[in-house]
Amino acid sequence: MSSVRYESVEKKFGALTVLRALNLDVPNHAFLALLGPSGCGKTTALRLLAGLDLPTSGRILIGERNVTRLQPRDRDLAMVFQSYALYPQMTVLQNIAYPLRIRKVEATEMSRRVADVAAALEIDHLLDRRPRQLSGGQRQRVALARAIVREPAAFLMDEPLSNLDARLRLTMRGEIKRLCQRLGATTIYVTHDQAEALTMADFVAVMKEGQVQQMAPPAEIYERPANRFVATFVGSPAMNVLTVHVDDAGLHIGNACLGLDPMRRDACKTFAVDAIGVRPEDAALATPGTPGALNAEVYVVEPMGNETLVDLRLNGERMTVRTRKGFTAPIGSTAGVIFDPANACFFDKAGNTVVHRAPNKGETS
Repeated sequence: MSSVRYESVEKKFGALTVLRALNLDVPNHAFLALLGPSGCGKTTALRLLAGLDLPTSGRILIGERNVTRLQPRDRDLAMVFQSYALYPQMTVLQNIAYPLRIRKVEATEMSRRVADVAAALEIDHLLDRRPRQLSGGQRQRVALARAIVREPAAFLMDEPLSNLDARLRLTMRGEIKRLCQRLGATTIYVTHDQAEALTMADFVAVMKEGQVQQMAPPAEIYERPANRFVATFVGSPAMNVLTVHVDDAGLHIGNACLGLDPMRRDACKTFAVDAIGVRPEDAALATPGTPGALNAEVYVVEPMGNETLVDLRLNGERMTVRTRKGFTAPIGSTAGVIFDPANACFFDKAGNTVVHRAPNKGETS
């Protein structure tokens, strides 16, 4: 078993608390992405699992083994770093074989395993080269090969793609996902890039200030965010947040009032909702004066090739709308914007989601 569990793990550095009562349960063979802004504690959580740091309190388990105080070499983990951490004086072959050599694996078995993993990652033609002779993508493949050849209980990856250019990151994202699915090993992947988290992981844990805000499959994180932070952190462009007031007449945004179904209206009044979140793709532009349209000012138009992002000013707040490619409008002109409140998240004063948006097609409620 290679499931991973954090139980009330806390980490302090002097007076600074980096992790606060961290509880995570990663199923066997699952791919978990720890996602969050810089300084949220995600790398610290990974280092505690690897044994590079010790927690101030709490327990960490791999399977049923309590590894909280074990040395890194006794945890049966393999780690891939952002910096690759290859030995410059060694060849590619020697770098990949190094974990097996220090474990005194028999020479024939070592050669077989190195050849197999090098072929799988398509670097078998590079085995005689040294790291300085490789591109960034090739170095990252060597680092992955060195981790894989050990056949560990779990892989730990600390922003392994952040040093690569955008095109290579996209390619390596797919390679790592395919590789982890084929190997079936539990993977903990630290990233601040939401595209990596949403496209690669089975589960995403969104962190803020040392605490997990939500852990769920990627689709649930996107469609049913637990709070305002998750809603605005996940998604590009970010979810629009608008100040609202709800009464018996409906949903008030500035001088406009939109109708609400009774369930949402009653929940909003009960939980004192003061803001809603609308995804850019759940809003649309309309001719000013269209029934149900809110009047807004065009702030900037951003052509993106296959679509256009339109930034609007609505009652003093910014709102982004996705629209068709080729759309254009003068800055400062008036535009109408429409959306169905059923497709909005409703937030209370503490920022918690008290009413979720309606399920999209193909999504269960």
